[in-house]
Amino acid sequence: MLRFSTAGESHGESLVALVSGLPAGVPVDQEFISRELWRRQKGYGRGGRMRIERDAAHILSGVRHGKTIGSPVAMTIANNDWKNWTEILPVEEGDPAKHKAVASPRPGHADLAGALKFNFPDARYVLERASARESTARVASGALAKLLLRALGIEVLSHVIRVGKAELRRTAKWEEIVALSQKDEVLLNCVDPEDEARMKAEVDAVLRTGDTVGGVFEVVVHGLPPGVGTHVNWDERLDGILAQAVMSLQAVKAVEIGRGVTAAESVGSEVHDAIGYEGAQENFTKFSREHNNAGGLEGGISNGEDVIVRGYLKPISTLRRPLGSVSFETREPVKAAYERSDVCVVPAAGVAAEAMVALAVARVVLEKFGGDSLTELERNYKGYLEQIKAF
Repeated sequence: MLRFSTAGESHGESLVALVSGLPAGVPVDQEFISRELWRRQKGYGRGGRMRIERDAAHILSGVRHGKTIGSPVAMTIANNDWKNWTEILPVEEGDPAKHKAVASPRPGHADLAGALKFNFPDARYVLERASARESTARVASGALAKLLLRALGIEVLSHVIRVGKAELRRTAKWEEIVALSQKDEVLLNCVDPEDEARMKAEVDAVLRTGDTVGGVFEVVVHGLPPGVGTHVNWDERLDGILAQAVMSLQAVKAVEIGRGVTAAESVGSEVHDAIGYEGAQENFTKFSREHNNAGGLEGGISNGEDVIVRGYLKPISTLRRPLGSVSFETREPVKAAYERSDVCVVPAAGVAAEAMVALAVARVVLEKFGGDSLTELERNYKGYLEQIKAF
């Protein structure tokens, strides 16, 4: 089974990613991993931290001569800001006078719940691990999953469909999303320049008032054949696996598959994707669909259309104009603590969601097709494609 885990804190020395279960022989492009990390850092509305960090993954194990060798891949991503925190967050006991307490919990963050859970006198340790900085290690891990899927012709990308009240007013084409991912400048990662300008205006408005703004990103899995995932057990349904993966990201409060939200207010004849039979080869099989309202998943199984997963991102909870809170020490009313933060992270969250979706899809692909080497995996995969092509 493909598994991954992360370790590290927002202002610690480094983040750590550990990925196990990758078959041997997967080509590892370190420039690709670096670009994925770069994409996570970009976007209009990002804060000062992104001007300090230049994220790069240092591979310690599991890759030799440019390919995976079947053993766990361990990576570190250094926090360049660590030099400013060595006395604030030392591993040793250190000087308590130099400890930088988070003295009042921020509404919307894990501060208060985490302090209560772990019996901390302030929220510093909660903030350090709950921070979205952790998603950097997920992106590095997801880049490896993307490289595995790419070897099978499966791609995973994202784009932004809403910031605040400004939204993309049309359906994006896959080719547009690909072109967007190849840009060397990232504004709000929207395929339509006019709608992106409206999104930028939403960010500008909250910048002026000391507030923050959320939005919606869409992750697209392109090239996944029908039959991945299953209906037979609740925890093996691919839609549930994807929803949990994306919901696990910091600040994501809702996940949608395909036209899930608007389908709830529609009649069935408007929602379900009529099936046709072309006779000639159409995509993976000779069957075709009029639409993709299901988002590529029916009954927890991929149906050969693009898989569409949307994440609904709440506004960042650290505000330059803080909300009311309570002092941990005195229990008196105060303003919530402020840490250097972003104003809008929707494009970056989309990149982190790509990583989570890629890891989830790669996991179920390996479970279905197996293989200790990429050669074995490709042989099994191609045999299945021939099977469904002849159906």
